[in-house]
Amino acid sequence: MTDMNRLEELYYEAKTDKWFKRFAVFCRIALAAGFLIAGIVKIMGERFAAGLPHNNPLGHYFDALQLTGYYYTFIGIVQVITAILLLIPRTSLLGALMYFPIIVNICVLTYATRFDGTRGTTMMLLASLFLLIWDYDRLKHILPVKQQPKTDPHVVKKPLGMRLRVMFFGGSFVLVAFIIIGTFYLYDIVPGNAEDECRNQCASSKNPQACQVFCDCIYKKGQPLDSCLATFDKAKDIRKPGRK
Repeated sequence: MTDMNRLEELYYEAKTDKWFKRFAVFCRIALAAGFLIAGIVKIMGERFAAGLPHNNPLGHYFDALQLTGYYYTFIGIVQVITAILLLIPRTSLLGALMYFPIIVNICVLTYATRFDGTRGTTMMLLASLFLLIWDYDRLKHILPVKQQPKTDPHVVKKPLGMRLRVMFFGGSFVLVAFIIIGTFYLYDIVPGNAEDECRNQCASSKNPQACQVFCDCIYKKGQPLDSCLATFDKAKDIRKPGRK
């Protein structure tokens, strides 16, 4: 038996497992809810993440995006349509296909701006990827992989049973924990979602004064993130022992 045959066996075993089915439904509902809320806000013409300060790096982006007129509305409409497609079983695959590139873009954006919500968008990305894998039996016909002879029904010769659930959900828990913990150490400094959040990190920073300079650059001067990071690095160098 090839590795692909074994993977397909595990896939079809998961497809018949009620826990996996419920998890797929949960992912569809959770992802759809996120896009419905975001899409409706845009359709109504309101600024998304209204609580995010205008001088926050991601706040700059949302301010500019809101000023794009009907393009902003168009994004909202697409998000709502995608969410609705996800919720309808017959169109859930189309919804997942539309959702994935959008959430990839959002995820990259949050990492690029060092937004605190990177954990949430990363989990949304993984959930979207899960839904695509969940519909592998329909997607495989357009994938550049060798198709196995069709059997009806699919026979699982060596079912894992409960072990498959433990492996998947246990692995998912470890992955989520890794994302949550790992993102805390991803950057040496972040702008936070507000000025006070930015300054709160300075107390535990290796360079408290440089951290304050960074926060001033972001929230007092409203400079771009890259410029403030350069200012932060320069302030660190100036304050190193032995330097004037």
